[in-house]
Amino acid sequence: MSHPTALPRHLAVIMDGNGRWAKQRHRPRVIGHRAGARAVRTIVEYCLKRGIPALTLFAFSSENWNRPEDEVGALMRLFLRMLESEVEELTRQQVHLRFIGDRSRFPEAIRARMAAAEAIHLPSPKLTLTLAAGYGGRADIASAARRLAERVQAGTLRPEQIDEAALGETMSLADLPPPDLFIRTGGEQRISNFLLWHLAYTELWFTDVLWPDLDDAVLEAALADFAGRERRFGLTSEQVNDAALEAR
Repeated sequence: MSHPTALPRHLAVIMDGNGRWAKQRHRPRVIGHRAGARAVRTIVEYCLKRGIPALTLFAFSSENWNRPEDEVGALMRLFLRMLESEVEELTRQQVHLRFIGDRSRFPEAIRARMAAAEAIHLPSPKLTLTLAAGYGGRADIASAARRLAERVQAGTLRPEQIDEAALGETMSLADLPPPDLFIRTGGEQRISNFLLWHLAYTELWFTDVLWPDLDDAVLEAALADFAGRERRFGLTSEQVNDAALEAR
């Protein structure tokens, strides 16, 4: 059994429900996305308060490019405004911001802001905030496999050296621990091509709460549930308990 005060080292979140939140209020979908941006501040401040060192948010999937053109345009404008207004405050709070995913379809102004935010050096950040933008889990795995194939072609890697560890070291977020806890708001119960490699042993938690309505109480409920779970990673309960006793 997990210790009741156990905290995830890395929290991964699908922020779902912005459109439905707006629809319930008979407002345009973009209003829901703006409200969702405020919820990002809520979860960042929560992680800082609780001492959770890594947070990865699914901001924009590779499939989201297929949404209506006006909605994608509104999302791009909102994304740019957030980058212009929030990076300074995140830096002040000792939050290191970075991005994963294919940036090639983003406007140049957004790509430049992404690069500038990532270039800010924080010697000891309190939180690493990763935004998955233009991201797809399958594409992430395919890209890692392609990089390993290029090393084999160049003669710096032998095919028999390719194993789970080698592939994992080539994936996005390789420098962070795998997510301990995955949260999806909005009531859907799927992972939607998000961090497919990384979520192999992640605890999954779903809530009907729409993303703009996220508050500390929802996050406390998720962490309380996480703390009560037994994480065996393929072992038996007895082995887990024995390992915990040896670690004391």
